Amino acid sequence: MQFQQLQYFVAVAETRHFTRAADLVHVAQPSLSQQIKALERELGADLFLRARGNITLTDAGEALLPLARRILADADTARLEVQELVQLRSGRVRLGATPSLCTGLLPDVLRAFHDRYPGIRLLIEEGGSHDLVRELARGALDLALVVLPLPTPSPALATVELLREDLVVVSSPDAPKPGRGKRAISVADLEGERLVMFRHGYDLRELTVAACRAEGFEPDFAVEGGEMDAVLGFARAGLGVAVVPRMVAARAGRGLRVTPLARPGLHRTIALAHRSDVAPPRAARELQRMLLER
Repeated sequence: MQFQQLQYFVAVAETRHFTRAADLVHVAQPSLSQQIKALERELGADLFLRARGNITLTDAGEALLPLARRILADADTARLEVQELVQLRSGRVRLGATPSLCTGLLPDVLRAFHDRYPGIRLLIEEGGSHDLVRELARGALDLALVVLPLPTPSPALATVELLREDLVVVSSPDAPKPGRGKRAISVADLEGERLVMFRHGYDLRELTVAACRAEGFEPDFAVEGGEMDAVLGFARAGLGVAVVPRMVAARAGRGLRVTPLARPGLHRTIALAHRSDVAPPRAARELQRMLLER
């Protein structure tokens, strides 16, 4: 049973005329008649009683008509839903990002995307780069914002560099200035400072600890184990200083002193990743474009 045959059958049933039905579905009348006969052969029953100038449905035709109409209606609904998705009127994007990027980079971009495509649902998953890479690989995410280099590089992932971001030191305005009051401090000046440190597995933790060790000292943690909001709050409360992305510090608002790191400073490279073997959905590709053009 072919979809086209059902279309022809419903047209004849509604017009009760083969020629008018053929005009309705834009096909030659002989072709329509042949398809109706093929459908009847497949079903093993006549669908129409054909008398000169009088076409009526058989019992088999009466039974098939509501089913055929439902099939055609469902197909039309499916077509419209797919068109809406293609035209970005509906759908979803599953985006993974590190907590610091959710705080610093994403709010403005996601607001712009939502304003342009309000029918697209945005599903955001926070996590470290290692976790996000794993979720991408198993198909649970469409895109992910990760920190390069990846902890476990994979040929199954495609990445494109998005930005290179400076890191800064934040502290309470009521606490002594880090680095003995210098306008810009070096990583070496963090020796002797109490640090508020992120949890294990956090990209910023690994970067900061590695930089301190490269300068020949082990960082001294006042508090450790927090996520971004907790680390900012602990620094604001004067428990210690923290190394955070510049965009995060700019969004943190009042209650924090921001001290830049002197050249060469500390930086991190943010990339947009997706599976290399599967193209992201249309809505995800549009968000990818907006992130790359930001």
